[in-house]
Amino acid sequence: MRVDRRLPGPKGWPVYDVEPSTPAAHGTRSEAVVVYVHGGGWVNEIAPQHWTLIARIARETDQRVIVPIYPLLPFGTARGARDGVIDLIRTELGCGHQVRLAGDSAGGQISLSATLQLRDEGVQLPATTLLSPALDLTWTNPQIDVVQPYDPWLGRPGGRFLAQEWRGEDDLDDPVVSPLFGEMGGLGPLTILTGTRDVLNPDAHVLRGRAHDADVSVAWHEGEGQLHVYALLPTKAGDQAASTMVDSLRPST
Repeated sequence: MRVDRRLPGPKGWPVYDVEPSTPAAHGTRSEAVVVYVHGGGWVNEIAPQHWTLIARIARETDQRVIVPIYPLLPFGTARGARDGVIDLIRTELGCGHQVRLAGDSAGGQISLSATLQLRDEGVQLPATTLLSPALDLTWTNPQIDVVQPYDPWLGRPGGRFLAQEWRGEDDLDDPVVSPLFGEMGGLGPLTILTGTRDVLNPDAHVLRGRAHDADVSVAWHEGEGQLHVYALLPTKAGDQAASTMVDSLRPST
């Protein structure tokens, strides 16, 4: 696997390009790329498990995967992160590349927010893949209370605190911060992966319903008994979920 680091990227961020080191099967690598936005609760940097998944996506889809390292709290905000990802995607589109977008957890929030804004600008991405996305930073879904006793990882109090910081000057129900409040019509296909032992699962169900009502294609994958970002975990279910993500991001033939 080849990894190149470029600086500055959008807004001066570090950006990594990950691609297979072996020659492409037909001599030239696809002009399709994947932008992957990592999670971490807006406070944690990219983790080894993210790099493992990113390398798998690059290897199995034979694409370059672009990884922005966006500013975290207390320096980053929802709007700044979204706009930086959009700038990165615009650059790739300007080079004639087809762009697919993926993100997990906090990165899912940024990814869907970016997808919505690009749609408003007339750009429909061919794929947006969301793993355990944070969708509604108001944390008001009553079903969260039902799931909370079974989630050993995430909790509403901490989520609400981080949301207040991450929103910057925007309201919590602004789609920049909480993309679940955006209009879904006109989006390209969505792939959603969510575990039933994740407090973010109820909002994933809401997204599925709203996207369906807006005639958006949704590939829905719910892991029974699975935790937050389970595709990153070294389990059989995690491996299967990672494979699903890879398949959703393959370039068109």
